[in-house]
Amino acid sequence: MKKNWSPAWRRACVWLAVLYAAVLVPRLTTAGLVDVLPRVKPSVVAVGTFQRTRSPQFRFLGTGFAVGSGRLVATNAHVVSGAVADGELESLVIVVPGASQGTIRKAVKAEVDPNADLALLRLDGEPLPVLPLADGSFVAEGQSIAFTGFPIGSALGLTPVTHRGIVAAVTPIGIPQANSRQLKPALIRRLAGDAFRVYQLDATAYPGNSGSPVFDPESGEVLGIINMVFVKGTKENALSAPSGITYAIPVSHLRALLMEVR
Repeated sequence: MKKNWSPAWRRACVWLAVLYAAVLVPRLTTAGLVDVLPRVKPSVVAVGTFQRTRSPQFRFLGTGFAVGSGRLVATNAHVVSGAVADGELESLVIVVPGASQGTIRKAVKAEVDPNADLALLRLDGEPLPVLPLADGSFVAEGQSIAFTGFPIGSALGLTPVTHRGIVAAVTPIGIPQANSRQLKPALIRRLAGDAFRVYQLDATAYPGNSGSPVFDPESGEVLGIINMVFVKGTKENALSAPSGITYAIPVSHLRALLMEVR
């Protein structure tokens, strides 16, 4: 038997649906991130160099996170490129945040993929808690994301900071320019090779966030790696004037790099 709903009842149902979408769904997402963050933060580290005779002894370069066996740290290749010059008394290290000023662990480069601007560092000693890597090549546009790292870590300190957003687009790393004078060597290489697609995020990253894990706020699985210098240098040329748009390298490139060190 067909029910005849009154106009007032139909309006009430519509308002309840709007209330659920506007209030309850965001709260569920936030609750998921609150539960996931305690599992993510112990895996996120600061990458830099250490020299006992200088002040400060630690020089911050970027963010990394533990993967694989827990003795590997993923970051951007540009973060550690030229980090330690030959003959200098400094060493490549990571800092595990914690009480006081954190724990310094010596690191060495294990594998580097300059084409994807990714690097793996190898640690000695006890393994760190690792972050799980998502399967598949790309996530869908509109996917909720979060990333944790050390924005402007050299000035604001080594306290892990988390930002939220969505995958706004899956986009080519390089875009054609209006004339040849705008072409730079890095952009020419990107346009001449196979299509290299990255995530465009609607959240703002800052210097120091390079290498931060981009993860699913519900599961904690890593979806990508924040990258500002490599992508913006070929896509926006806006390093001196941040646009508010952040880019990330899909995690499939990191999974491929991990296979090289196993």
